[in-house]
Amino acid sequence: MRHVLPLRLKSHNVTKKVVTPYTDRESKKHQVARMFDNIAPKYDFLNHFLSLGIDISWRKKTIKAIAPYRPKHILDVATGTADLAIEAANTLKPEQVIGIDIANEMLEIGRKKLSKRNLNTVISLETGDSENLRFENESFDAVTVAFGVRNFENLEAGLKEMYRVLKNEGAMAVLEFSTPTLFPFKQLYNFYFSTILPFIGRVTSKDTRAYSYLYESVQAFPDKSRFESVLKEIGFKSVKSKVLTLGICTLDVAEK
Repeated sequence: MRHVLPLRLKSHNVTKKVVTPYTDRESKKHQVARMFDNIAPKYDFLNHFLSLGIDISWRKKTIKAIAPYRPKHILDVATGTADLAIEAANTLKPEQVIGIDIANEMLEIGRKKLSKRNLNTVISLETGDSENLRFENESFDAVTVAFGVRNFENLEAGLKEMYRVLKNEGAMAVLEFSTPTLFPFKQLYNFYFSTILPFIGRVTSKDTRAYSYLYESVQAFPDKSRFESVLKEIGFKSVKSKVLTLGICTLDVAEK
Protein backbone atom coordinates (compact mmCIF):
# COMPACT_ATOMS: atom_id res chain seq x y z
CA MET A 1 0.00 0.00 0.00
CA ARG A 2 1.30 3.43 -0.88
CA HIS A 3 1.86 6.09 1.77
CA VAL A 4 0.87 9.71 1.37
CA LEU A 5 3.38 12.32 2.46
CA PRO A 6 2.02 14.85 4.96
CA LEU A 7 2.29 17.76 2.53
CA ARG A 8 0.52 20.96 3.43
CA LEU A 9 -0.41 23.37 0.72
CA LYS A 10 -2.22 26.65 0.92
CA SER A 11 -5.59 26.62 -0.80
CA HIS A 12 -5.42 28.58 -4.04
CA ASN A 13 -7.65 28.88 -7.05
CA VAL A 14 -4.82 28.27 -9.49
CA THR A 15 -6.94 28.36 -12.64
CA LYS A 16 -9.04 31.23 -13.87
CA LYS A 17 -12.03 28.92 -14.30
CA VAL A 18 -12.78 25.23 -14.67
CA VAL A 19 -12.71 24.37 -18.37
CA THR A 20 -14.11 21.03 -19.48
CA PRO A 21 -14.25 19.44 -22.94
CA TYR A 22 -18.00 18.87 -23.14
CA THR A 23 -20.32 19.64 -20.22
CA ASP A 24 -20.56 20.75 -16.62
CA ARG A 25 -22.63 17.70 -15.66
CA GLU A 26 -19.75 15.19 -15.68
CA SER A 27 -16.36 15.25 -13.97
CA LYS A 28 -13.54 16.79 -15.96
CA LYS A 29 -11.50 13.61 -15.54
CA HIS A 30 -14.09 11.43 -17.29
CA GLN A 31 -14.62 13.99 -20.03
CA VAL A 32 -10.89 14.27 -20.74
CA ALA A 33 -10.59 10.47 -20.95
CA ARG A 34 -13.54 10.32 -23.36
CA MET A 35 -12.16 13.17 -25.47
CA PHE A 36 -8.74 11.58 -25.92
CA ASP A 37 -10.29 8.20 -26.65
CA ASN A 38 -12.35 9.92 -29.38
CA ILE A 39 -9.39 11.63 -31.07
CA ALA A 40 -6.80 8.89 -30.46
CA PRO A 41 -6.68 7.60 -34.08
CA LYS A 42 -5.75 11.07 -35.40
CA TYR A 43 -3.91 12.39 -32.35
CA ASP A 44 -0.31 11.90 -33.50
CA PHE A 45 -1.01 13.14 -37.02
CA LEU A 46 -2.73 16.28 -35.79
CA ASN A 47 -0.01 16.98 -33.20
CA HIS A 48 2.73 16.93 -35.80
CA PHE A 49 0.70 18.59 -38.56
CA LEU A 50 -0.79 21.43 -36.52
CA SER A 51 2.53 22.23 -34.84
CA LEU A 52 4.50 21.89 -38.09
CA GLY A 53 6.52 19.18 -36.37
CA ILE A 54 7.84 21.53 -33.68
CA ASP A 55 6.27 19.36 -30.96
CA ILE A 56 8.97 16.75 -31.67
CA SER A 57 11.73 19.22 -30.75
CA TRP A 58 9.83 20.28 -27.62
CA ARG A 59 9.81 16.70 -26.38
CA LYS A 60 13.50 16.31 -27.13
CA LYS A 61 14.23 19.43 -25.06
CA THR A 62 12.14 18.03 -22.21
CA ILE A 63 14.13 14.80 -22.06
CA LYS A 64 17.42 16.66 -22.47
CA ALA A 65 16.50 18.76 -19.41
CA ILE A 66 16.41 15.70 -17.13
CA ALA A 67 19.50 14.04 -18.63
CA PRO A 68 21.89 15.57 -16.02
CA TYR A 69 20.01 13.63 -13.32
CA ARG A 70 20.88 10.31 -15.01
CA PRO A 71 17.47 8.78 -14.23
CA LYS A 72 17.20 5.01 -14.25
CA HIS A 73 13.52 4.82 -13.32
CA ILE A 74 11.19 7.32 -15.01
CA LEU A 75 7.46 7.91 -14.68
CA ASP A 76 5.73 9.59 -17.63
CA VAL A 77 2.37 10.98 -16.52
CA ALA A 78 -0.40 11.54 -19.10
CA THR A 79 1.78 9.58 -21.50
CA GLY A 80 -0.85 9.46 -24.26
CA THR A 81 0.56 7.55 -27.21
CA ALA A 82 3.95 7.35 -25.46
CA ASP A 83 5.97 9.79 -27.58
CA LEU A 84 7.75 11.30 -24.56
CA ALA A 85 8.32 7.90 -22.96
CA ILE A 86 9.88 6.64 -26.21
CA GLU A 87 12.11 9.72 -26.44
CA ALA A 88 13.23 9.12 -22.84
CA ALA A 89 14.02 5.46 -23.50
CA ASN A 90 15.95 6.15 -26.69
CA THR A 91 17.92 9.12 -25.36
CA LEU A 92 18.59 8.31 -21.71
CA LYS A 93 18.77 4.49 -21.85
CA PRO A 94 17.05 4.06 -18.46
CA GLU A 95 16.30 0.72 -16.86
CA GLN A 96 12.56 1.39 -16.80
CA VAL A 97 9.98 3.87 -18.03
CA ILE A 98 6.38 3.60 -16.87
CA GLY A 99 3.77 5.61 -18.75
CA ILE A 100 0.31 6.18 -17.30
CA ASP A 101 -2.81 7.69 -18.82
CA ILE A 102 -6.56 7.66 -18.25
CA ALA A 103 -7.36 7.24 -21.97
CA ASN A 104 -7.16 3.57 -22.94
CA GLU A 105 -7.39 4.16 -26.70
CA MET A 106 -4.33 6.38 -26.53
CA LEU A 107 -2.43 3.70 -24.61
CA GLU A 108 -3.35 1.06 -27.19
CA ILE A 109 -1.77 3.15 -29.93
CA GLY A 110 1.27 3.65 -27.71
CA ARG A 111 1.63 -0.11 -27.18
CA LYS A 112 1.71 -0.66 -30.93
CA LYS A 113 4.55 1.86 -31.17
CA LEU A 114 6.48 0.06 -28.46
CA SER A 115 6.11 -3.29 -30.21
CA LYS A 116 7.25 -1.80 -33.50
CA ARG A 117 10.34 -0.30 -31.83
CA ASN A 118 11.12 -3.33 -29.61
CA LEU A 119 10.79 -1.21 -26.48
CA ASN A 120 8.38 -3.42 -24.53
CA THR A 121 11.11 -4.54 -22.14
CA VAL A 122 11.97 -0.96 -21.18
CA ILE A 123 8.63 0.86 -21.37
CA SER A 124 5.36 -0.31 -19.86
CA LEU A 125 2.06 1.52 -20.31
CA GLU A 126 -0.86 1.32 -17.93
CA THR A 127 -4.14 2.98 -17.13
CA GLY A 128 -3.59 5.33 -14.21
CA ASP A 129 -4.96 8.43 -12.52
CA SER A 130 -2.41 11.20 -12.08
CA GLU A 131 -4.16 12.33 -8.90
CA ASN A 132 -4.00 8.90 -7.26
CA LEU A 133 -0.80 7.17 -8.33
CA ARG A 134 -0.38 3.53 -7.29
CA PHE A 135 3.36 3.86 -6.63
CA GLU A 136 5.21 4.02 -3.33
CA ASN A 137 6.86 7.21 -2.09
CA GLU A 138 10.16 8.05 -3.78
CA SER A 139 9.88 5.39 -6.50
CA PHE A 140 11.29 7.34 -9.47
CA ASP A 141 14.44 9.28 -10.33
CA ALA A 142 12.49 11.52 -12.71
CA VAL A 143 8.86 12.30 -13.52
CA THR A 144 7.79 13.82 -16.83
CA VAL A 145 4.53 15.12 -18.25
CA ALA A 146 3.94 16.71 -21.64
CA PHE A 147 0.76 18.64 -22.39
CA GLY A 148 -1.04 16.92 -19.53
CA VAL A 149 -1.15 19.02 -16.37
CA ARG A 150 -3.73 21.47 -17.69
CA ASN A 151 -6.08 18.49 -18.12
CA PHE A 152 -5.89 17.51 -14.44
CA GLU A 153 -9.17 17.82 -12.62
CA ASN A 154 -7.26 19.03 -9.57
CA LEU A 155 -3.92 20.52 -10.60
CA GLU A 156 -2.44 20.68 -7.12
CA ALA A 157 -3.46 17.10 -6.30
CA GLY A 158 -1.74 15.80 -9.43
CA LEU A 159 1.43 17.78 -8.79
CA LYS A 160 1.56 16.62 -5.15
CA GLU A 161 1.32 13.01 -6.29
CA MET A 162 4.22 13.48 -8.71
CA TYR A 163 6.22 15.08 -5.91
CA ARG A 164 5.41 12.16 -3.62
CA VAL A 165 6.65 9.42 -5.97
CA LEU A 166 9.78 11.35 -6.93
CA LYS A 167 13.03 10.51 -5.12
CA ASN A 168 14.92 13.17 -3.20
CA GLU A 169 17.33 14.99 -5.52
CA GLY A 170 15.21 13.83 -8.46
CA ALA A 171 13.61 16.09 -11.07
CA MET A 172 10.20 16.63 -12.57
CA ALA A 173 9.89 18.08 -16.09
CA VAL A 174 6.60 19.67 -17.11
CA LEU A 175 6.07 20.67 -20.75
CA GLU A 176 2.88 22.64 -21.27
CA PHE A 177 1.31 25.09 -23.66
CA SER A 178 1.43 28.72 -22.62
CA THR A 179 0.34 32.07 -24.05
CA PRO A 180 2.81 34.22 -26.03
CA THR A 181 3.08 37.88 -25.05
CA LEU A 182 5.13 39.31 -27.92
CA PHE A 183 3.26 41.51 -30.44
CA PRO A 184 2.17 40.59 -33.12
CA PHE A 185 2.94 36.91 -32.52
CA LYS A 186 0.46 36.84 -29.63
CA GLN A 187 -2.36 37.97 -31.91
CA LEU A 188 -1.44 35.51 -34.66
CA TYR A 189 -1.19 32.70 -32.12
CA ASN A 190 -4.60 33.49 -30.62
CA PHE A 191 -6.24 33.57 -34.06
CA TYR A 192 -4.64 30.27 -35.07
CA PHE A 193 -5.43 28.46 -31.82
CA SER A 194 -8.95 29.84 -31.39
CA THR A 195 -10.13 29.62 -35.01
CA ILE A 196 -7.98 27.66 -37.47
CA LEU A 197 -6.85 24.82 -35.22
CA PRO A 198 -10.36 23.96 -33.93
CA PHE A 199 -11.71 23.93 -37.49
CA ILE A 200 -9.01 21.53 -38.73
CA GLY A 201 -9.45 19.43 -35.60
CA ARG A 202 -13.21 19.15 -36.08
CA VAL A 203 -12.89 18.13 -39.70
CA THR A 204 -10.07 15.64 -39.13
CA SER A 205 -10.84 14.08 -35.76
CA LYS A 206 -14.65 14.29 -35.98
CA ASP A 207 -14.75 15.62 -32.41
CA THR A 208 -16.45 19.01 -32.40
CA ARG A 209 -15.05 20.13 -29.04
CA ALA A 210 -11.57 18.66 -28.56
CA TYR A 211 -9.52 21.37 -30.24
CA SER A 212 -11.69 24.22 -29.00
CA TYR A 213 -11.10 22.83 -25.52
CA LEU A 214 -7.35 22.90 -26.21
CA TYR A 215 -7.39 26.68 -26.68
CA GLU A 216 -9.75 27.29 -23.76
CA SER A 217 -7.74 25.12 -21.36
CA VAL A 218 -4.50 26.92 -22.25
CA GLN A 219 -6.14 30.28 -21.59
CA ALA A 220 -7.37 29.09 -18.19
CA PHE A 221 -4.06 27.58 -17.08
CA PRO A 222 -1.94 29.49 -14.51
CA ASP A 223 0.65 31.80 -16.03
CA LYS A 224 4.37 31.13 -15.73
CA SER A 225 4.99 32.88 -12.41
CA ARG A 226 1.86 31.46 -10.75
CA PHE A 227 2.69 27.92 -11.83
CA GLU A 228 6.23 28.27 -10.50
CA SER A 229 4.79 29.46 -7.19
CA VAL A 230 2.50 26.43 -6.98
CA LEU A 231 5.43 24.07 -7.55
CA LYS A 232 7.44 25.75 -4.79
CA GLU A 233 4.48 25.70 -2.40
CA ILE A 234 4.16 21.96 -2.95
CA GLY A 235 7.76 21.53 -1.83
CA PHE A 236 10.02 21.63 -4.89
CA LYS A 237 13.23 23.36 -3.85
CA SER A 238 14.26 24.58 -7.28
CA VAL A 239 12.19 25.50 -10.33
CA LYS A 240 13.73 26.52 -13.65
CA SER A 241 11.50 27.66 -16.49
CA LYS A 242 12.33 27.91 -20.17
CA VAL A 243 10.07 29.56 -22.73
CA LEU A 244 9.96 27.70 -26.05
CA THR A 245 9.06 28.96 -29.55
CA LEU A 246 8.24 32.55 -28.58
CA GLY A 247 6.07 31.47 -25.69
CA ILE A 248 3.89 28.77 -27.26
CA CYS A 249 5.24 26.32 -24.68
CA THR A 250 6.96 26.51 -21.34
CA LEU A 251 9.26 23.84 -19.94
CA ASP A 252 9.51 23.75 -16.14
CA VAL A 253 12.12 21.60 -14.43
CA ALA A 254 11.62 21.25 -10.69
CA GLU A 255 13.98 19.52 -8.25
CA LYS A 256 12.85 17.74 -5.09
